[in-house]
Formats: sequence, C-alpha cells, structure tokens
Amino acid sequence: MCDWRRLPPTLLRICSRGGRWWRQTFRPTPLTDEDVETTSGITEEVEGGLVEHRIIFVNRPQPSKYCSNHISTAKYNMLSFVPSFLFEQFRRYSNIFFLFIALLQQIPDVSPTGRYTTLVPLVFILSVSAIKEIIEDVKRHHADNEINHRDVEVLRDGHWLWIQWRNVVVGDIVKVHNNQFFPADLIILSSSEPQAICYIETSNLDGETNLKIRQALPDTAHLLETKDLTQFTGTLECELPNRHLYEFTGILKETNKQTLPLGPDQLLLRGAMLRNTSWIFGLVVYTGHETKLMKNSTSAPLKRSTVDKLTNTQILMLFFILIVLCLLSAIFNEIWTKEHARTDWYIGIDEMINLNFGYNLLTFIILYNNLIPISLQVSLEVVRFVQAIFINMDIDMYHEESDTPAMARTSNLNEELGQVKYIFSDKTGTLTRNIMDFKKCSIAEQIYTLADNPNDTQLVKNLQSGHPSALYLREFLILMSVCHTVIPERSKDTIIYNAASPDERALVRGACLFGYVFDTRTPHHVEISALGTRERYEILNVLEFTSSRKRMSVITRNSAGEIKLYCKGADTVIYERLSPDGQQFREATLRHLEEFATEGLRTLCCAVANISEEAYEEWKNTYHKASTSMQYRERKLEDAANLIENNLTLLGATAIEDKLQDQVPETIAALIKADIRVWVLTGDKQETAINIGYSCKLIVHGTPLLILNEDSLDSTRETIARHSSEFGDQLGKSNDVALVIDGKTLKYALSCDVRRDFLDLCVSCNVVICCRVSPMQKAEVVELVTSHTKSITLAIGDGANDVAMIQKAHVGVGISGVEGLQAACASDYSIAQFRFLLKLLFVHGAWNYNRMCKLILYSFYKNICLYVIELWFAIYSGWSGQILFERWSIGLYNVLFTAAPPLALGLFDKVCSAETMLKYPALYKPSQNADLFNVRVFWVWILNALVHSVLLYWLPLFALQKDVIWANGREGGYLLLGNIVYTYVVVTVCLKAGLVTNAWTWLTHLAIWGSIAMWFIFVAVYSNFWPVIPVGAVMLGMDRMMCTSPVFWLGLILIPFSTLIADVSYKVIHSTAFKSLTEAARESEIRKTDPGNVIMRETRHSPLHAIGQLSRFTWHGTDEDRITSPLCCSHHRNQCRFYTRLTETARLLKNVRSVFSFNRRSATRVNMEVELSHGFAFSQEEGGAVTQSEVIRAYNTNLPKPGGM
Repeated sequence: MCDWRRLPPTLLRICSRGGRWWRQTFRPTPLTDEDVETTSGITEEVEGGLVEHRIIFVNRPQPSKYCSNHISTAKYNMLSFVPSFLFEQFRRYSNIFFLFIALLQQIPDVSPTGRYTTLVPLVFILSVSAIKEIIEDVKRHHADNEINHRDVEVLRDGHWLWIQWRNVVVGDIVKVHNNQFFPADLIILSSSEPQAICYIETSNLDGETNLKIRQALPDTAHLLETKDLTQFTGTLECELPNRHLYEFTGILKETNKQTLPLGPDQLLLRGAMLRNTSWIFGLVVYTGHETKLMKNSTSAPLKRSTVDKLTNTQILMLFFILIVLCLLSAIFNEIWTKEHARTDWYIGIDEMINLNFGYNLLTFIILYNNLIPISLQVSLEVVRFVQAIFINMDIDMYHEESDTPAMARTSNLNEELGQVKYIFSDKTGTLTRNIMDFKKCSIAEQIYTLADNPNDTQLVKNLQSGHPSALYLREFLILMSVCHTVIPERSKDTIIYNAASPDERALVRGACLFGYVFDTRTPHHVEISALGTRERYEILNVLEFTSSRKRMSVITRNSAGEIKLYCKGADTVIYERLSPDGQQFREATLRHLEEFATEGLRTLCCAVANISEEAYEEWKNTYHKASTSMQYRERKLEDAANLIENNLTLLGATAIEDKLQDQVPETIAALIKADIRVWVLTGDKQETAINIGYSCKLIVHGTPLLILNEDSLDSTRETIARHSSEFGDQLGKSNDVALVIDGKTLKYALSCDVRRDFLDLCVSCNVVICCRVSPMQKAEVVELVTSHTKSITLAIGDGANDVAMIQKAHVGVGISGVEGLQAACASDYSIAQFRFLLKLLFVHGAWNYNRMCKLILYSFYKNICLYVIELWFAIYSGWSGQILFERWSIGLYNVLFTAAPPLALGLFDKVCSAETMLKYPALYKPSQNADLFNVRVFWVWILNALVHSVLLYWLPLFALQKDVIWANGREGGYLLLGNIVYTYVVVTVCLKAGLVTNAWTWLTHLAIWGSIAMWFIFVAVYSNFWPVIPVGAVMLGMDRMMCTSPVFWLGLILIPFSTLIADVSYKVIHSTAFKSLTEAARESEIRKTDPGNVIMRETRHSPLHAIGQLSRFTWHGTDEDRITSPLCCSHHRNQCRFYTRLTETARLLKNVRSVFSFNRRSATRVNMEVELSHGFAFSQEEGGAVTQSEVIRAYNTNLPKPGGM
C-alpha cells in the first residue's frame, strides 16, 4: 500500500472532517442518480479511508487494487452455475411439480407407482439440461478468452513486454499500434503524429463511420522514447467509472510540476480502434467491467421463449385440473368405501376405512401426475440441442471469406426465431461494410465512371482532347484532389490516405483513379501529380464542414498566382450560392443527383469561384477579426464564410457508395414481404442513416418521411401529437411511412409521459430510423417495443455498442464482423453476414417453431391418452388408486415406446423445403402469427386426447365385457385388459404422430413403426423374465395370452382406426376446403409445380397487399377525386385520405425547381428533405479536440515520424 504522507502536500491537502476524507484540490462532478446506479460505487476504498474519485500513480504501486481487465459475457461461472441453473430450471412449473411428486413418493406406502419413477427421470432431465447449458456457456467463455488473450505492449520495469489484455492493470503504460483496439480506457500521453494527435474509429461504440481526433496534453507530448516514459512520474486523479461515453473529468500532476486538466479529448475508450496513426502511448485508467464500454452493457439475461412461457402457463392450468381430479377421486373413494363397507367386507374394506382422506389424496396425486409429461423436458432439451447443431452445420450460413460459420450460442430460443415481428438493426458493420468507394461523377452535364486505367476513362480522354468541357473537367479534378483535409502517407510504392472523413478519402482516391494523384502535404501547401505533371497549391484557408453549414471549402493560390475557392456540399446550399452565370449545368446536375440517390449513392455538389487579390485581402481581415472575437465567435466565423462562399460556378456532383454487405437490399425486401418491421438504430449522422435506408431499399423514393428533430420535451410532445393526429384511424396500423428521429429528440420521446404516444406513432410507420443514439438508447427503444407490444423482437449488430440492445431483445443476433467480437459474444446466435438472417429466420426459425409446437402438443396428447385411463379405471376399481397397467410398463411409456415420435417431429418435420421458404417469405407468417401454438390450439389437443382416452379404454372394455376372449372360455384378469389397452394406446399415439407429420423421412418411419415394434418386443421378452429374473411376476405368460386372442387382433385393427377416424376426416376436410397457405405450398411441392401462383392467389386478398397496391397507385386527378374515386372503396377511404396528406410533400419535392418557393414548411425542413431525396451525406467529426485546419497545418509529409522506442 502507498504511504499517503509521502504525497506532495500541494496535490493532496487532506483534512479529516468527522472521520471522512475530503480533498481540497479536486472536486468531482456531482453524480446523478443514473451515475450512482452505473458506477462501481460512490467511493473507492484506499488505505486510511474512502475517496470519491480514483487516484492512479504513474510508474509507482497503486493505492488500491482495481478491477481486473478480464471480461466475461457468459451466463455462468464456477460459483454461480448451480444457483443460477437451478433458478432457471425451477422457473418451469413442471419441474417444481415433479420435484413435489418425487418427494411425495418417498413417503412409505403412498405411491402406487414406486419411489423412484419420478425422481430418476427428474434428475436425468436436470442433468441433460445442465450439460447443455455448460456446453453452450463454454462457447461463450471461449469467445471471451479470444478477447482476453489478445496481446498488447506494456512498459514494465523499463522494458516493453507483450502481455495479454487480461493482465493489463490500472496505471500501466501501454503502446497501441495502428489498426489495433484499445485494451482498456486510456489517457493518451503521446503519439507518432504531430502535436501528439491520433485518429480513432468509434464505430464499435457509437456507430459513427468518421474518424475522431484525440490529442495528448502538450506537457506529455514529448514522451516519445522509453527512457522518457520510465522517468515520468506523477499522479492522475479522475472520476469514478461510469457509462457516459463522451464525458470525462480528471487532473494529471507530474512530480514537481503544475497540475494539468484532463477531459474527453485525452480519453481513448476500450472498443475503439487506432487509425491512421502509427502508435500511441497511453496510461490505463479503467479496466475490465469498469470501462465505459462494459458499463454500457448489461449482464447476460436468462431468456425464455414465448412458447416456453405459454407452455409453463398451461402446465399450471393442468396442475389445477389435476388437483381437482385428485380431490374428486378422493371424495368418491370415501363415498364408495362407506357404501360398500358392509356388503364387500371380504376385500378388506376395513383397512381402507382406516386410511384418512389426505393419504388417499396424495395417492391420487402420484397416480395422475403423469398427466403433465415429465418426458417433455428431456425431449425439448435434446431437440433444441440438435436443432442448434443443425444451425451450426448449415453450409449456406458459412462465410468462406472469413471462415466463419453460424453459431447458436443458446438453443433455448430456436422456436423464437420463427415468430419475429420487429428487427432492430445497427447500420455500420451490419448493413454496411464501413467502406466507401468513389463510383461516378457528373461534370458539365455528363456522367463519368471509372476504368482500370485512368487513360481509358472518358473523362481523361475528353480532358486531353480539348473537349469543350475540358476546363470544367480540370477544375473538378483539382477540387477533388485539393479540397479536403486528407493526410497522405507513403508506404513503399503506394500512398495511404489518412482522413477523418471516409467521404474525403473516397474522393481523393477517386481523383487518383482519374490521374490526379495527391501525394504531399506541408503546413501551407499541397502537391498533386496531374496526369504526370507536378502542381503545387498554397492552402490559404480551410472553411470546415459542419452540420449547419453542410459544405466545406478551401481557398487556394496556384502557381500562376490565381486565388480560387473550391467548395463541396449539399445541393441546396451550393445552388443558392451560384452566380447567375454559373448555373448552366443546374438542371442536368439535379437530374443526375436524383439518379445517383435512386441508386443509394452519397452525393456532393462541387463548385468553384475565382477571387481577386483585393477581395481576398479584405475578406481575410474580416475572417481574422471573426476568429479572434470574444463573443459569438462561431456565428461570426460562419457569417464570414458566407461572405466569400458565393458567386460560385457549378462544376458537377460526385457519387460515393457506402458499400453494403452482400445482398442486404434483397434481404430487407424479403423481410418486409414477411411482414417483419425493420428499424435501424445507429449512432451515425441522420443524413448518412437515411442514405443507407435508401440504398438498402428499406426506404423507397417517394415514401413520406416524418423527421423528428426537436430541442425540448414540450416541442417533442407537440410534434408527436400532431403527427399522430394526421394518421387518424390509421394510427397503430401499418402505413407506408418512414419515421426518422435523432438521439436528442429520442431522449424526450422516451420520457414517461410521451413514450406511449411515441410508440403508437412508431408502430404506425413501416420503417423507423433512430440516428445519433447511444448504446443505452438503443436498448431502451428495444425494451419499449418488447414490453409494450405482444410481438417478438430481434436485435442484430456487430459492435460493442449493440450489446445492450442485443440483450434486451427476445432474440439477439451478433455479426462476427471487423468491429470485434463483443456483440457476437453477447448474442444468442451469431452469423457472419446480414443476409444469413433470411435462412436463420425463414428456414430454421419457421421449421423449429413448427417442430417445437408439434413436439409439445404431441407430448401432452400422448400422456393424457394413457394416464387419464387410470381415472376411467378408477370408476371400476372403487376409486382405490389401483393401477391398470404394470408398473414398469408405465415407467417405460415415455422412455421407450413413445420417445422416438416426438423426437422425429422435433428434428425432421418441415412444412416446405428450404428453397421454397426462402423464395416465398409469406410462408413465414403462420409461425409469426403463432397460428400453430396458442391457448386455443393447446386445449383442442387436450380435448382430443381426452376423447381418444375414452375410446381407447371403453372400446376394449366393452370387447372384454363378458370375460371371454378365448375359445376355451378362460379370462385373463384386469392386467390383461390393461396390456391390451396399453397396446392400443401405443399404436394409436404413434399413428397420430404420423398423421401430423408433414415430411416423412426414413428416420420418421423408423421412429413410428419402430416404437410400435418396440412394445411388442418388450412384451415378448418381459413376459418371460420371471422366475429367471425376479422382476415382473404378474407379466408371466402375458405375451401368449394376448397373441392367442382373436379379440385382441381384431381390436388392434378396429380400435385405433375408430379412434383416429375423426382426426383423419378433419384433416382431409381441412386440407381440401380450408387449406392454409403452407399446406397449399406443400401440395404444390408434392406435385412438383411452382407454388408461386398459389401463394400469390392466397396473399392477394390480404390487407397488407391492399395497402401495398394502394401505395403503388399513382393518381392523376385531384385529391378530392382520389378520395371519392370508386377505386378507393369505403374500406380503404381513410387510408386514401391519409396517403393523400402524407405524400403531398413527396410529390411536390419531385419538382425541384419549385421547391424553394414551397411555403407549407420551413425552408430548413424543405431543404433537408430535398437533400435527403438527392442523397446528400458527408461524415466528419465536428467540434473535436483539434480542428481540421489545425491538423493539416501540423503535418509535413516530407519529414519522418518518430519511432516511439
């Protein structure tokens, strides 16, 4: 421990007040209630007392032991497994019930079925479940270990050592190299870049694609060598761990030097990646689960499927019915005993009278306990486990490029995949690859594309041949290669472009592919190779991009002394600054912008202006005064920029592709056809998110956009109420509208008094896009929909910022992508590509839901068929609790004779082939709507089982009523009746399994016919055990008695047939006159015809199809004509009115020339909608640690960088 007395008195002037330590030199920011809940405690304990902030010694032992850097996203550990597992298992009422029965059976002379017939299966069930949970959790631990075992360089005892992440501790000085993740939360001390800046990519944290700049304190920027770091000593004080990603407060006190303030600009968060920077040195401040990344995640939840929950509820209802039956049986036993006490004394009724009512009640509870199938849990666990293996082994979900298969990290939610109604998706890394490529450009009314060789492009050919547009072509290429803040870095024979903006990097690469290569930057100049000719431009000023300006400009002086302003930005801000003589390409460029936007490309307009020396000098003075103003500096700088950014000449537009993952548009289109709502939750900018919405076809051009960008709770409430009223009767129903909301507005929308109205507005829109949202906001949105609707939700993402929403959704899917493995580790299922979601849901999900429903229903059916017969037999046995069947036959019913059919149903049954399920998304709707398993369906199966049990008992009873079943006149006793009934039950329930089976495989045949054969083999063997094996004496000779009776063989044909004839008739009638969509598709498959016509015919009359047709309908009359038109029937008239209102803006915006005179909305809102319809998007950090102007002034690419050793 540290001796506090040795600390510098100026740093730690500590006084004791009432036994509590108070610090005079540092006052931490007051904690809100939210902070208190998310910190590791209000205080941290050190020797001598408690402090309200963290103290870290540099190159000295720490005053206390901090959290390990080991992280775990697993559900269990060695200590928590047993209690957590038992809690999870005994949340199932069936397990509680069987434990109760097992305990009752231990009471002597109470159980008619033995002491261990329930205990042994229950222990087996729990063991199988435990093994499955252990196997699945071991996979999570392995994924965690992959992260924990990554290597990083750490300075220990004056030497650099490669150690694993888990061994990094608070106070360590680490060296992180380019393109590496930060192992913990660090304070940057120095870097390889000028002025100790570094670039970081935070898409793993907040979804933003642009790079952010962080900068070390100037006082530590000189720490570039090992000896400097070793000699560096001091103390760092900072706030306690919390979840606020963009907030940090601390101070750094180097020994014998002045105290320095630390803020978010010096903080490098775990989960972020170092980019465009050779290396950085950082001091570890938070580790493991105390890092801000892990503070934004929650503990792994114990999820249960909806089918499991419903089954649990119905088991409780069956338990109450069972108790009622037991009470009635015990009462009837009392009545029967008293009525027959005198007349039937010879059967020992006196002994029965001595037994009390409670004793008889317990006997009947044990006798009837099998009405709730104990084998169901075993079957469920086995089937789910094998289904998970099927998912893992699916070759269609294997990504060869990254060698990544699909992985089911839990098997408890397999059937939940078949019921998904809402999908919440991250953008960066999930829908997109986070790669931007220059695709094409429009210059002087002509579109140009790239070629393999610059000289092969039409642009270069026109430029070199003296085409009339050659001047515009040259200016355009100069703009692309000069108007930016990119830093070039030579690596052998190639140039690497480092940029905070991925858009600018793409533009510079595009210019390079046209032969204009940017290769040198100094503090005041840039140099390019223009088709082999060296050109040098002096950078006079950089007018940076902001979300309010929506443009970026540079003022340059070329070798001829000409001053030019190059500007790129949104079409609305560029067009309003064009000179009268600079608009000749206006209309053609607008058409090209719309064309680019339709293709989902990100667009920027480009323009140039010539500036005289006198005008520039005058403006330079104005700009200098604005930049040194003490008040309203930002506003004055923007006003100064407006003075010179005018009289522009339009050159054209660029088109950049934010590359999507493979087949994302097709995947989303299929999901929408399956009536699945897709919401995008991203931390990226609004225009970028909407642009991706267009490119992936989530939003189609012409779809009305509801954009919520509000600054207060009252305005948010008012806007939501106004939009809700516009929907009218369509509120809460599916409408062809897209809602876009930013994180600030979302904070207000999720407040208590607004969240319900906000949810109603959201569910009224087919598409919802939430931009600039934090990880916890993502989780709150998912939780809002999950808790307030009855729909199954699925969240999918690839970054650490997606973990919280993945864990909040019913089903969490992680993308094993380039952003790390945090999302995959925390997910229920992991896949390598978004497109694999189709196979996971439409095939595995729908199949598994169908299979699990049949398995559960069939398990209850087969148990009730057999064990309710004990109730019917009680009527004839004086309600004595006597069993009709031999004891081991009862025990083996679920283990041998009817175990295989439910497994076959759960593993191999399918309604349609995988190809058909993928080709026709409408086939997903029956499982999505829970048509196969609900309360009504469950009790129909229970009633069906009761009717079958009546027939299977009384028909054999009537056949044996005269006790003559052989020619010699002998009778076989009650046990013969029991075995005959048992045989008919086994045959009937196995045939019932065949009746509900859709897909017959050889394994299905083996399961059904093999189960029947198993019973006959068992009878033949077991009837000859005694006396060789002292078991089953009552079964001696039973095989001969049964097989020699013609009544038995006649009943074997007639009774199962009579029992199932109603089921067969219902199936035939239903499949003929009332066939479902899946049944029709399956019949088409059997006939080997295309099911497409059948599916189109069935879905054509659905309300969703009607709305879809309405949204595609183009009306050329007036709005009143639209509403009164016979084409708009009364059923859809409200929809027509709604469609008219919401598409008015979209229709007006198609005529861009009149948009600036559009008075219904504010100019800002209209401009924004025009920009979005034209694909404007640009990503760059705003308000960073260092401005882009300062960054480029700091670089000289002609000088070597420090090595950092």
